[in-house]
This record gives sequence, structure tokens and C-alpha cells, in this order.
Amino acid sequence: MSAQTKLELLGLIDGATAAGWSQVRACGVLDLGDVRVHRWRARLAETGSLENLPPVGSPVHRLLPWEEQAILELIEDWGWVDRSHRKLAHRGSYIGKVFIAPSTLLRVALRHQLRLPGEPARPRPRMPAFPEIPWQRNRIWIWDASHFPRAGRVAYAIVDVVTRYWIGYLLSAEQTHTQAQLLFARALEDQGLAELAETTGHDPGAAPILVAWSDNGAEMTATDTRQFMALMAIAQHHGRPGTPTDQAHVESFFSHLKGDWPHLTAITDPAALDTELARIRTEYNTVRLHAAIGYVTPEDEHHGRGPAIRRARIAGMRRAHAERLRQNRKGKATR
Repeated sequence: MSAQTKLELLGLIDGATAAGWSQVRACGVLDLGDVRVHRWRARLAETGSLENLPPVGSPVHRLLPWEEQAILELIEDWGWVDRSHRKLAHRGSYIGKVFIAPSTLLRVALRHQLRLPGEPARPRPRMPAFPEIPWQRNRIWIWDASHFPRAGRVAYAIVDVVTRYWIGYLLSAEQTHTQAQLLFARALEDQGLAELAETTGHDPGAAPILVAWSDNGAEMTATDTRQFMALMAIAQHHGRPGTPTDQAHVESFFSHLKGDWPHLTAITDPAALDTELARIRTEYNTVRLHAAIGYVTPEDEHHGRGPAIRRARIAGMRRAHAERLRQNRKGKATR
């Protein structure tokens, strides 16, 4: 706000107070703080002017001239090595040249119009093409592992992407291709697919019986795992490195597992943890309603009962709506 505007506002307030208004009321009409008006009057009495002062004073903690020069030399000598203002600031203290905060170094670089190289661009890799497979149960399995540090174990789990059915799990102290093979061998046996997998795996031209979807863990990409999957006629699909959202289904599964049953993370006995996981797997599949499949249990969806349950709910909602209309209209007619 200019000094002339301030003087005009003070004149309006003085005119209002001369007509019997209070200063507070006049300031309220002008949408102006009463405290600010008092400060203006004090400044006008002390300095005779209401001109705005420079926004920056002379801080006592400002950089010394030699420090600014040292920062410029640091940027020139180490800029292409450290690339960012954060690393350069720490480089200055590392070599004992200058001790400054990263924000201070960046401010000096901007004032002198110096452009830091910055971190090299790392383009996100393209999403690998998903194998062509029918959207049916037991055709797309997603699997991953989650750690239970108190028990000193890691739990592998397979989830059916279509039905969200928890196919199986394996609790182990190691993470190798052996655990991956044992996990899938058990899952194929549990779902009655072991014989089909062995028969199809010996036919080089046959289509895969299902897709195993995972991240790029060492046991997932191991040569022995690839050979076993090929022998079982299972096509592997891996998400992009460093992109856990590419495996969101299984990440969400483990999040709900540890969130809905938090006592699992407190168990220290591996045998007790194994027992609890077996019990919770049954509860997860047969009791817990899953939002992603229309609020039915994974057991219902996996065995084909899900569509009928959803249709029955829609029909029941319609009947309940019609009954409410009938009863309410009937009550209204008798009044």
C-alpha cells in the first residue's frame, strides 16, 4: 500500500471521528485494522513519512563474503559430481570448505543465476504386456511375501485375482526358489490342477494353464523358478521394478491381513503363527465379505455362488422398496 493511500485513509478516519464516529467503527467500515492505524500514526509522528521500508533488513546471521565465494567455488568444482544443492551443501562440510544449509546454497545459486545439473532423469519403464488369458477363476494368480520379524519368518501367499480367493500360503525362514516351487506345487494340488499342469507342461505348443503375477524378487525371477513354472505350464508376469502398485492386489491383501488381524505381527512362535495363518485363511475365504467382488466371500465367488448372491440382494432390495411403498401408501390412505 502506497504512502498516499495510507494518508487518504487516515484522512477519512479523522473525518469520521470528527463527525462523532469512533475510530474502531470507522476502521471496521474501511476493513482496516485498528492496530495498523495506530502504527501508521506513530510512524507519521516519529518519521514524518509513511513510505514503505525495504522488505529485507541486515540480518546478523547473513552469509559472510568469503562464504558466498566459497559456495560459488564449490558449485564450480563439485557441481557435476554432486548435482544437487543438498549434496553440494554436505560436500562443503565434508571437505571442510564451508558449512551452510542446502537452502542457503540454493539461494546463492539462484542469485547468481547458476543452474545445477540435478538428478539424472530416470524414465519409468513400460508396463510389460500381460499374457492373454481368460478372466476366470484359477487363471490369474498373484503372489508375494511379507515378513513377520517377531517370529523370524516370511509368509508367501497366492491370491486369485479374479475371485480374491486366498489360494494358499507358505511360512518359511528363507526366501529362495525352493520356497516358490513348494508354494505353487501345494497350490496346484489344492486346486486340483497338478495333473493338468504336468500334462500341459510336457506339450511345447500348449497354452499356459494360468499366469503367476509377481514383482521382481530374486526368488520370483530365478532361473530355477522360471524352469519350474514352464514345466507346470504357468506363464510368469512381473510388474515394473520399484512400482509396487503394479501388484496392488497382493499388496492390498497383506495390508488387510496385518490390519484386520494385527495380533499376527506380535506372535513370536513360528508354529503358533502357522496355526493362526491357517485359521485366518479359512475365515478370510469363508466369512469376510470382500468389496472388490461385490461384498460376497471369496469362497462364494471362487465356487460360482457370487453372481447368484448379488442378484438375490438386488431382487431383495427391489422387493423391500416395493413393500415400503405399499405399506406407506396404505397407511396414508387410512389416515
